[in-house]
Amino acid sequence: MHKKDCFYLGKIVRKHSFKGEVVAKLDTDEPELYQNLESVFVALGNDLVPFFLEESLLQKGNQLRIKFEDIDSEEDADTIMGAGLYLPLEFLPKLTGNKFYFHEIIGFDIEDVNYGYVGVVTGVNDTSAQPLFEINSNGTDVFIPMIDDFIKNVDREHKKIIVESPAGLIDLYLNN
Repeated sequence: MHKKDCFYLGKIVRKHSFKGEVVAKLDTDEPELYQNLESVFVALGNDLVPFFLEESLLQKGNQLRIKFEDIDSEEDADTIMGAGLYLPLEFLPKLTGNKFYFHEIIGFDIEDVNYGYVGVVTGVNDTSAQPLFEINSNGTDVFIPMIDDFIKNVDREHKKIIVESPAGLIDLYLNN
């Protein structure tokens, strides 16, 4: 399994017991969807290695206490500390309406209600306070904040997102 075929579920953040249990902080708004997993992929180096769960328990919101098969001591748990957890993309719940996963919209066209066709989504910048659409407009990078009020329609069938950005925002990038 490759990372490009998976989504990031969370990270092993600490040991829980001397029997090899660990706690993972889940990167999701709905941690309850992942409390009864049979297995996950653990990122070890550049590889994703399947690990099977003996048991798991959701605690403190988005923290999942996990007992993996064959991880039976603190020393065993040390080998996976800080590792990322991944699941295949097909495990993601389907989103509808104007909700979407960042990986899902790569390659979608962006059209602005007032400006018209802007370009193609090449990525999402989620390192700033507000995630941004990264758009290639004929070789020029355009960034539009991913604010619910700006997103008017997500058309999965035609791979297009209609936005209504603030007046002049797109011109800042394209009319030098």
